[in-house]
Amino acid sequence: MEISKKVLFIDDEKHIRLANRQTLELADLEVICHENAEDAIGLLINDWPGVVVCDIRLPQMDGLQFLVEAQKLDKDLPVILITGHGDVSTAVQAMRDGAYDFIEKPYSAERLVKTVQRALEKRALTIENRNLRRELEAHSTPGPRIIGKTNAMEKLRATISQVADTGADVLVLGETGTGKELVARSLHEHSKRRTKNFVAVNCGALPETMIESELFGHEAGAFTDAKSQRIGKIEYANGGTLLLDEIESMPLRVQIHLLRVLQERSLERLGSNELINLDLRVVAASKVDLRLHAEMGEFREDLYYRLNVVSLEIPPLRERREDIPLLFHHFLLVAGHRYQQEAPQPNGAQMNSLMAYSWPGNVRELRNLAERYVLLGGQVDWSIDALLSGGEVEHHRSLPQQVDCFERSLIEQALVAANGSIKDVMDALAIPRKTLSDKMRKHGLDKSDYK
Repeated sequence: MEISKKVLFIDDEKHIRLANRQTLELADLEVICHENAEDAIGLLINDWPGVVVCDIRLPQMDGLQFLVEAQKLDKDLPVILITGHGDVSTAVQAMRDGAYDFIEKPYSAERLVKTVQRALEKRALTIENRNLRRELEAHSTPGPRIIGKTNAMEKLRATISQVADTGADVLVLGETGTGKELVARSLHEHSKRRTKNFVAVNCGALPETMIESELFGHEAGAFTDAKSQRIGKIEYANGGTLLLDEIESMPLRVQIHLLRVLQERSLERLGSNELINLDLRVVAASKVDLRLHAEMGEFREDLYYRLNVVSLEIPPLRERREDIPLLFHHFLLVAGHRYQQEAPQPNGAQMNSLMAYSWPGNVRELRNLAERYVLLGGQVDWSIDALLSGGEVEHHRSLPQQVDCFERSLIEQALVAANGSIKDVMDALAIPRKTLSDKMRKHGLDKSDYK
């Protein structure tokens, strides 16, 4: 998170403006001074990154009127009011109305600087969250669940968009925790079937003695303990989408039954002779190479080819490290909303740990860390040593590759925070325009993607 240094200071007395400008500039802050609020309000736009320090007693528009007008432009803009002794009760009421804080005269330079710095930190967090929400909304086609800007994820979203409404069966491949069910849900939600049922079945979690009944249903008396009719998962998904997760775990005898259902698009409940016509899309998901399993006789080859009409492969997180900051911020927002808590944004060292770790649990593991961070804050140890307790650092990437990856991540975070403003990115990263342009070109970054 890049913290702005911009401070707008408003006071009608020249000597006070000069003294406070010097105080704030000595604290390495960028100060813009105005003697009246009417001129100052024209500088404020939505998402202006700085904070305002304003005297309450001003000619014409006073500090309280300024607060009202500023909140119309941006309700979250931190406005710090300077008060005389007689204005304290008024300032307290102003804080209830949305002011960030008030400072009573006479005040020390340290008090002013610390209050401004805290306000700037809060403002940076607000702006970053807004920009990340915009970034996440930009991924709403075909769905907000498929998050990432790497080429592999852009291609995945494009393919989902292309096939979502075709009704074709889809095979989703990816390691555990990469988000196979989310891809299946995205296919469902962006198709004409979205008003019908989405039914997810984990084939590996069903006992072999029950899987046929769970999938195909049964009539009363079809077998011992079948006391009443049961609608199976396949029939329940009729009109919608059926996800068969961990399909490699399905017994071979059940695969034969499933193949016939897929070919005929009809089924018979166990113990019945009545055909039930089906209109559904089947999405099969696997964490293994089904072709190899078919060659080894562990999976039916004909079923593999029947399922593999369209194949979508989700890369592991270690192969799309540039997406880690965006994903982590997304999970922070989701967890913060879920638990009604606001987590501090990670610092550079913490983000470096996230980028260096190999994430054997993939996106699921990253999401779990974000939730712990929201709940426990500084108690969470996410140093490399702590992360290694559940995985390994990626060793096959060279040092230059890891440096490039981290550099790209920092520039991308700055672009997100600056809403694509090159000048603000230059200021945040303290690098000249040509250097920034060269690095953006090297990493394939375009400022227009972040506006």
